[in-house]
Amino acid sequence: MFEKKVDFYKKKDRDTWLQIRKALAEEGIRHVSAGHYFGDSLAPNGIGGYLDPRNYGANGKIDRDIYYVRVREKDMQAAREAIRRHGLTTQIMDYRTEK
Repeated sequence: MFEKKVDFYKKKDRDTWLQIRKALAEEGIRHVSAGHYFGDSLAPNGIGGYLDPRNYGANGKIDRDIYYVRVREKDMQAAREAIRRHGLTTQIMDYRTEK
């Protein structure tokens, strides 16, 4: 319950995130944490700006979230094998150091 969890997947790709979550659940991998958070380092319009003009283009709102999946350290290898059986791979990108 209180074991250390490590990043298994972290990327700006919602579709793959959903597939990985589904694959881990089907394979019986337990104690998985998954979520997303706002990935832009600076929102437009300054503090208190609620309207983002980039959301009103031809394709609608842009998804800027970073999606993550965390698993227990001891389950890392089993999780990798589980998603490989489903034809997926994981990738962790550190957006804080990306240039």
